[in-house]
Parts: sequence; C-alpha cells; structure tokens
Amino acid sequence: MAPPLTAEPGFLRSVRIFLGIAGAITLVAGLVLLIWPQKSAVIVTGIFASYLIVSGLVYLGLGIFSGKGGGWVRAGHIALGLLFIAAGVIAFANLGAATVTLAIVVGIFIGVSWIADGVVALSLMGHDASKVWTLLYALLGIVAGIAVLLSPLYAAAVLWIILGISLVALGVVQLVRAFTLKDTEATLLPDPAV
Repeated sequence: MAPPLTAEPGFLRSVRIFLGIAGAITLVAGLVLLIWPQKSAVIVTGIFASYLIVSGLVYLGLGIFSGKGGGWVRAGHIALGLLFIAAGVIAFANLGAATVTLAIVVGIFIGVSWIADGVVALSLMGHDASKVWTLLYALLGIVAGIAVLLSPLYAAAVLWIILGISLVALGVVQLVRAFTLKDTEATLLPDPAV
C-alpha cells in the first residue's frame, strides 16, 4: 500500500514565490542603501526628478489638449506643468545639490510632523484615560521634532541608514518565510489502491 499523497495547491506555491521575490528585492534594496548611501540617495532623487518631469508633461497636456474647464483652469495646468518640468530639469542639472536639498526638506517635514503630533497629543490629553503615556508620547514627539529641526540633514542621513537596516531585516525574514512556508492543512489524496 502506497503512502497517502499530499497536494500542494498552486496558490501556496505562488505565495512562496512572491514572498521569495519580494524578500530578495527588499534585501537587495536595504544592502544598496547601506553600502552606497550617497549614491542610492542620488538615485532616489533622480527618480523623483523624473517623476516631476513626467507629471509636468501630463499637466501640460491637460492644459493644452483638454477641452474641459475654463481658461484659468487650463492656464493653471500649463503653469503647474512648466513649474514641475523646471524643477525636474534643475534637479537633474545638479543631482548632488538636489539630493541634499531633498534630504533637508524631508528632515524638516519629519521634524515639523513630530512636533505637530506631540502638540495634538497634548491637546487630547484631557480626553485620554492614560494621561501619563499621552504626556510622555507628546513630550518625546516634541523633543524629537526639535532635535530633527536643529539638524535636518543629519537626521535624514540617520533615518536613511535606519531604513536600510530595516529593509535588510525585513528582506531576510521574508526570505525565511518563503523557504519555510508550509500548508498547515495539506489535503490528503485518497489512496487509489483502496
């Protein structure tokens, strides 16, 4: 008598393949960020500059070829398109300076966001049952936001490295999941001899 056969559904195989590919891409992206932080930041800036140019062309097309909307709407689309294209071209003209500028802007945005989040948490403290944790969260957010605003470029660099480490860790875990994923309810096929 032959042992019962187990069937691995195609769905499970697809999930494993997806997890493996996603894990490998995540791992490689994290390694690239950690090994070449400046070059990878420049590549991200180049992608952003490309996005600006493509968006500008779309807005130009909307302004020129769209029959809908009044003259001001069309003029606004054209102006926005030209602005986006100019920003993308300027970024490509000096990707190094654009990368530093983008990092500073992102750092400032994060700092302001953390401060605003802390202030909002303070304003909701009267409605929260855990006042100590809310106060701690608010103070940490405000202090962290101020620290980031004092040196947004350094903060952006640190966050870039943390992002790289996180991507490497997530990629490794995803790959392990892909190789160890098993169907907990494997279906048993009946023995044809019975």
